[in-house]
Amino acid sequence: MNKKTHFGYQEVDQSDKQKYVGDVFTSVAKNYDVMNDAMSFGMHRLWKKILVELAGIGEDDVILDIASGTGDISKLISKEYPRTNIFLSDINYEMLNEGRNRSIDESFDKNCYFCQLSGEELPFKDNTFDIITVGFGLRNFTDKDRGLKEMKRCLKKNGKLLVLEFSKPINPLFSKLYDWYSFNILPKLGSLLANDSESYKYLAESIRMHPDQEALKGMMVQQGFSECKFYNLLNGIVAIHIGYND
Repeated sequence: MNKKTHFGYQEVDQSDKQKYVGDVFTSVAKNYDVMNDAMSFGMHRLWKKILVELAGIGEDDVILDIASGTGDISKLISKEYPRTNIFLSDINYEMLNEGRNRSIDESFDKNCYFCQLSGEELPFKDNTFDIITVGFGLRNFTDKDRGLKEMKRCLKKNGKLLVLEFSKPINPLFSKLYDWYSFNILPKLGSLLANDSESYKYLAESIRMHPDQEALKGMMVQQGFSECKFYNLLNGIVAIHIGYND
């Protein structure tokens, strides 16, 4: 009997989730950046800058950016730390291709390498990376524990994992407003700007099904990360989680 998992609010076979998620991101790839700006009022750019600042990047670090999408995080790192080596990775070819094309167009491809892969099965040796980042990608994993375990395996001793992800607002009133926006406005924005309301309905649902701040911190601890902590941004709508590989 197939194990079950969630695709938004739907219960699906674990073996099918990757395909469903892939269809969503294939559909939104061309309009992904426009939609990110519209949905977050441009704040996602600030959140990614904060992640890069918290990363404490060294000049010669080797970095893996999982679920790199169109390359926002990698671009920030590449521009500020041109001697680093950055591996941009995404399970979705269309998203990865958007990132590759953008890196060429915006001249941050010199220290970037592109890999289509699953974050749950990383094709790298143990102790390869100084830093691993995941920006708004972990909630789409079929098996988050397996992904976290793989990330820890691939980090060098004292290497750092940073996960930027939607989370749970702290204030109950703000949470109600956020829910209204997510389920009433996001699908309409998706329909208007990307001709795709269903993908953004999935986005809103996937956020609600994702572990909250304390639960995700607990998952990281369980997989062996040390000094785990998180920083809430915008009342906890998003959070940056940090853990180390001792």
